[in-house]
Amino acid sequence: MKPGFSAMTVSALTLGFAFLYIPILLLMIFSFNESRLVTVWGGFSFKWYGELFRNRLLLESIWVTLKIALTSATLALVLGTLAAITLVRFVRFRGRTLFSGMIFAPLVMPEVITGLSLLLLFVAVDWDRGFSTVVVAHTTFTTAYVAVVVQSRLLTFDEMLEEAAMDLGATPLRTFFVITLPVIAPALVSGWLLAFTLSLDDLVIASFTTGPGATTLPMRIYSQVRLGITPEINAISTILIAVVALGVITASLIQKRQFARRGGHG
Repeated sequence: MKPGFSAMTVSALTLGFAFLYIPILLLMIFSFNESRLVTVWGGFSFKWYGELFRNRLLLESIWVTLKIALTSATLALVLGTLAAITLVRFVRFRGRTLFSGMIFAPLVMPEVITGLSLLLLFVAVDWDRGFSTVVVAHTTFTTAYVAVVVQSRLLTFDEMLEEAAMDLGATPLRTFFVITLPVIAPALVSGWLLAFTLSLDDLVIASFTTGPGATTLPMRIYSQVRLGITPEINAISTILIAVVALGVITASLIQKRQFARRGGHG
């Protein structure tokens, strides 16, 4: 045992991880349960995965959720990047404090307040709630997260690279796309993935701003869980866990390979 790791520390870590992951493991196991009773094991079966892919409502919710997440994450990436560039490159301008406060307010604003305020806005402008309103709502609160990620990268960016490119004759626009964009690309990818994940996971804001034909997967699952957990819910949850785990493993392997290349060149 390494110094500094007492038996109590190991026990606390073990209990903590067990508390977090045993319920997830049980959910995954019972997604293969033959019985409809989620607490009674009736044998191993892929039955509920088949039922899941025949459940039209759940499949429609998955498709709607993916479209909303892709659209809002892309819009948030553009707006958040522009906001970050404005805050970093234009240090002094009238209304900067107000601008930065409006950009970062969704980070600390309770989701209930955000959802309610957007609902009142849509009602005031007579905007029929549906797919577009959920996209606008998700873009509104995910833009702040993108701005934070990109701003942190821009603060450590060496502006001498841009100055050297422009000294060699590159226009500011070409410098941005050839020099700046590739350097901050990892932050852009991270910001987009964060916005995409937040949109997939959101329940509260979507509940306030949704309308007919725009029921997201979290809303669908929540409405069904209130009537009782079914094995289909376990099945879709297991698929989501598998996708997330695959993404994390892939990202870890890519990061490990990048570190290995840097070490090799060092």
